[in-house]
Amino acid sequence: MLENQSQPTNPERRKVLGKLIAGGAVLAAGTAVISNEEHILAEKLASDDAGGTNVNGAKDVQVDALSGASRTHTNWGKLSDLKKPMTKATIKGTPLSRIIMGGNLIGGWAHSRDLMYVSELVKAYHTRDKIIATFKMGEACGINAYLGHHSHIGIMTDYWEKADGTMLYIADCSSLDGALDCIDKGAAAAYIQGETNDRLVREGKFDEIAAFVERLRKEKATVGLGGHRIETIKACVEKGIEPDFWMKTIHHDNYWSRMADKPERDNVFCRKPNETIEFMNTLKQPWIGFKVLAAGAIHPKDGFRYALESGADFMCVGMYDFQIVDDVNICMDILQSELKRKREWRFT
Repeated sequence: MLENQSQPTNPERRKVLGKLIAGGAVLAAGTAVISNEEHILAEKLASDDAGGTNVNGAKDVQVDALSGASRTHTNWGKLSDLKKPMTKATIKGTPLSRIIMGGNLIGGWAHSRDLMYVSELVKAYHTRDKIIATFKMGEACGINAYLGHHSHIGIMTDYWEKADGTMLYIADCSSLDGALDCIDKGAAAAYIQGETNDRLVREGKFDEIAAFVERLRKEKATVGLGGHRIETIKACVEKGIEPDFWMKTIHHDNYWSRMADKPERDNVFCRKPNETIEFMNTLKQPWIGFKVLAAGAIHPKDGFRYALESGADFMCVGMYDFQIVDDVNICMDILQSELKRKREWRFT
């Protein structure tokens, strides 16, 4: 978390906060997510006259800090720290933010190792109002897509209809029926989630995988295939099953809870990172990297760079509302730096 401090006036900031104000009025009226004080703060931050002057005589904005986690308040003032909105690229002509918001925290799949209470805690934190506020914070930072389980279609329709939401939905599916339901209700894309696809490959059910891809293509939908194991992706390629995009875990194995000589305890998501990088580099379709922070065990400065240099074109990242601005800033800094990346960017 960045320390709260005076920041020079940034023209991009006013643009973003202006969007917040425009959307925030609708959100506040419909769900009471944004308090009157937070709305006033956002207006002040967006104003040309906001703040005093710094030591160089330039106008600045003093960010008051509710920067920690809160169920009832979202710190819209944090948007003053945003350097630039998240950049976008395309899959099948659809512009998607390079960071796609992930749904595990919202769904309560926290991968918290031996901390048994954490999944219930994050579900308690993510009330409907908090989820919608998190989506709105993502929108304000340039994130335009959410990837979550197909059971989240109800949350998405609430957000689209009641909060004037604009974020696209990529449905993480464990069944064809779930995928079709989501597409019918407005999802931009659907894919077979990693663990489900791992199981189907393990059981040799390639006909089911192919049928999923073909059925969604009949619906003119963008379709993907996921995998936690690189063997899953390899097997689909060998069988000639080609989706519009791939979802694959990617992270290094140098973090505290990763103990190579110990049994896995919900702490490893990319078991063969070098083999993953080598094989994914050969594929022509875009690749969305997920579990890039090993479920919170790796710092974004490290995990984002590793995933992008490993060949991922997009990253799916689970984030709390209070992490979004910092994560976007980190990702944008990395994208604008020199990347040691062998694979060409794959956008379609």
